[in-house]
Amino acid sequence: MTSLANRLITAARERTATTPLSDDVPDLDVNVAYDIQAEVVKARLDSGSVIVGAKLGLTSAAKQQQMNVSEPLYGWLTNDMQIETGATLDCAQFIQPRCEPEIAFLLGHDLGGAYVSAAHVLAATDLVFAAVDVLDSRFAGYSFTLPDVVADNSSSAGFVLGGQGVRPDGLNLRLTGCAFYKNGELLATASGAAVLGHPAAAVAWLVRKLAARGEGLKAGHVVLSGSMTEAIAVAPGDVITARFDRLGNVEIPCR
Repeated sequence: MTSLANRLITAARERTATTPLSDDVPDLDVNVAYDIQAEVVKARLDSGSVIVGAKLGLTSAAKQQQMNVSEPLYGWLTNDMQIETGATLDCAQFIQPRCEPEIAFLLGHDLGGAYVSAAHVLAATDLVFAAVDVLDSRFAGYSFTLPDVVADNSSSAGFVLGGQGVRPDGLNLRLTGCAFYKNGELLATASGAAVLGHPAAAVAWLVRKLAARGEGLKAGHVVLSGSMTEAIAVAPGDVITARFDRLGNVEIPCR
């Protein structure tokens, strides 16, 4: 297991893609993959990073179809992954960066337990944000199985929060719309319902999944609830824009 984690750690450090772990371990189990993920994340923490939140992946039918998997997954966010609002995305810092629009939750209270619901998530949330998740699979061509991407910390690489955040009171996040652009061209539109029916339901799924491993979320954590559209590859010169109803916009120039 450690050798598999080291492959991913080295690939991220050297910005060189590797082959899927499942090529060598065809029966790789999802639970074992989360153990490998924990080692990958620990390596970041040992280098001085700290966990600032978590992210969900494959919460929409579009994403599951794109990646040929059938259930959501999660990974952890560290402080060195946060990209300041308005900052330029340096593509050279990644292997094969992609961007996707998400609704992010800033928690005001701890969340844990096997029976957490969407209502509990909303009650524990201080603010919701427009966000863009920056992905970077350590597997060439984003070719992987579900256990592979779980082990790879769900392709976590970066994230951007837009604006000052909005209180969730009075917001219907299920109906919150998003328009996603690349270089001024509209690529996709979606609503929060694309994320497990409701973004808060996706976060509740995460909390219940973490509870099975004796873990939870903490006050102050940022949670990316999952992509509302397919992820889009980016390269130097591109500009990515995500426009959300009531939550504001996120614009990311790439170099």
